[in-house]
Amino acid sequence: MKTLYGALICSLITAISFGQELNETKKDSTEQEITKLDEVIVTGNIKTDPVLTVVANNYYEDIVQPKNVADLFNNINGFSVIKRGNYAIDPSFRAAQYEQLNIQYDGGTKAMHACPNRMDPITTHIIPEEIAKIEIIKGPYTVRYGATFGGVINLVTQKPDYEDYGFHGKVSAGYESNGNSLVNLVQLQYIQEKYDIVANAGYRDFGNYKDGNGVEIPSAFRSTDYGIKLGYNFTEDQRLQGHWRQSFGRDVLHAALPMDTEYDNSSIISLDYKLDNIGEIAKSFTAKAYYSYVDHLMTNTDRPSFKMTESSSAVDASTMGGKIELNWVPVNKLNMFSGLDALHIARDGDRTRTVKFKNGNPLPTPIVFNDKVWQDSYITDIGVFTEVKYSLNPLTIITGGIRYDNVTSDILDPAEDFSKMYDLEKRTEHNISGTVSIKKLVSENFTLEAAYGRGVRSANMIERYINHFTVGQDPYEYIGNPNLDAEINNQFEIGFKGIEQLQNGFNSFRYETSFYYSFFENYIVGVIDENLTRKFNPMLEPTHPKVFQNLNESYKTGFEVLAQIDFLNNYYFKTEFAYVYTKNKDLDESLPLTPPFNTKLSIGFQKEKFWGNVQYNIVSEQDNISKSFGETETDGYQTLDVRLGVKPIKGITLGVALINAFDEAYISHLNFSFTNQADFGRTPITEPGRNFSAFLQYTF
Repeated sequence: MKTLYGALICSLITAISFGQELNETKKDSTEQEITKLDEVIVTGNIKTDPVLTVVANNYYEDIVQPKNVADLFNNINGFSVIKRGNYAIDPSFRAAQYEQLNIQYDGGTKAMHACPNRMDPITTHIIPEEIAKIEIIKGPYTVRYGATFGGVINLVTQKPDYEDYGFHGKVSAGYESNGNSLVNLVQLQYIQEKYDIVANAGYRDFGNYKDGNGVEIPSAFRSTDYGIKLGYNFTEDQRLQGHWRQSFGRDVLHAALPMDTEYDNSSIISLDYKLDNIGEIAKSFTAKAYYSYVDHLMTNTDRPSFKMTESSSAVDASTMGGKIELNWVPVNKLNMFSGLDALHIARDGDRTRTVKFKNGNPLPTPIVFNDKVWQDSYITDIGVFTEVKYSLNPLTIITGGIRYDNVTSDILDPAEDFSKMYDLEKRTEHNISGTVSIKKLVSENFTLEAAYGRGVRSANMIERYINHFTVGQDPYEYIGNPNLDAEINNQFEIGFKGIEQLQNGFNSFRYETSFYYSFFENYIVGVIDENLTRKFNPMLEPTHPKVFQNLNESYKTGFEVLAQIDFLNNYYFKTEFAYVYTKNKDLDESLPLTPPFNTKLSIGFQKEKFWGNVQYNIVSEQDNISKSFGETETDGYQTLDVRLGVKPIKGITLGVALINAFDEAYISHLNFSFTNQADFGRTPITEPGRNFSAFLQYTF
């Protein structure tokens, strides 16, 4: 893999040299804008945009309260979050989560978690104030951004403002009353025609929050982040950009996990290059290379189990990869994207246990054990793809794409008992995925989209190599299976969106909806194996562990609907619905982590100097559950949020919000249960009660 990574770096250097030579001989004197990197997926161009996409708003412009990145998904229709505390939060989209979602930064950069309990998901390695927008492709409807099973999520960080040269910046601060939480950010940028520099630094200090019943939930954490982005424009059509960032999490409490995070340090470096307007056939060339490293330490020092057994686990994860892509037009009306990408994930680390008691009696000399967490494992995915967009006519685009992934995996330091279970050897998989779709502008105000995608996902490292660790929502030990077949998602979807102009005080009516159906092959879940017994704490229940297996028959179906009426020029009323139903036919139950039906009703106004909205959230009960996953039925609930923002003078933005105004005590269905906590039983963690927040930003 290091050789491949080096080759990607070399391709950047070679491309730069080639681009310089090409531009020296180029005689086109037409004035052009500076080339934009492929940091974004959705550009507003029907000829290049993927089908069935959603773009969330510019949070850095309208944000009125401090959030963490995962919270940004709460107001995107179809999304839920999986919560283990206030820090370890994962987004879920249409009951797809974790590696089922292709989550990345700026069009391809990735940083994978080190902790097997996902204390440090990708959303923890960047701060929300850096996110300019979130782009979502709703299913496996493109082959250009890596292997994709349930959809693509692209977190776009803020870019330099090329239209405003010179020195600029912003300073922001936020406060939340529920937990006495503080956030701060400083961002500076210097922009010139040839080069630009953007630097930022942020600090977050969150305390334990209280739920609607006034119960304090252990969820405090601190984090410090900084980043530097450098760009150089060789010509109007050629740009090179480097991005370096680090994040440092400290003293993180996880209410629904067996240990807490002492520290979580991550480093991410990426290099992007683009050459545009090459010629008649070859239009543009892009290249990306990146590397990330996560160093993570978790302990049970402040947990009840510490009196019996002292545990400390130091783990790390390395992620490296890149992509090269050529956009070419061999014939008129045919726009093609061909390329190669690579992703390499390596993890290692051990857990040290000092056992102080045996059979309820103290040991005269504690016994020390060393447990292999990741067993020095790796997964490498090298993909080759071609995607074609054919303009049937100016208003109709047909897209087809095919992708081949060569996935190799190996375990270099297996535990003795794991070696006895399996015939361990390096494994290679060959995955084929593809898509076909159509996008038609029926009229200027109405768009129809339909797509089929075959998304293929090879098993992740937990599913392959975890060895008797509790990594699920339930108290079972889980055992990996290196022989798992790749999951396949056959997804069909149809959607339409439009806008109608109204009269008599009503300006317009906007609507958007999607209906989808997926049937899965080889769906991966943990299944109880009664032939095996628990390895750690053998006196505890449940006695038998779970082993990851493939299911033969499962599916999901659902829809999202949005409708909005704009009236009196600056006012609006909006409603959103999202529903997903899943079925595991093998076990005759729902698939795990299926969110309930939810509705959002909001009314608000948006003016140049001030804005506000009131949002009423209605979440139904969920009785369609996965009992084998440890899920329990959850009640429905309603909450009310109020947000106001104002720009009193140039450069100043002030926002206030009242979240959960009625101080509702409620549980989100996807929340994990309290684990190894002194004052809590094994029930799902509760959400924050009433929370007042304020946000102040100064730009210059």
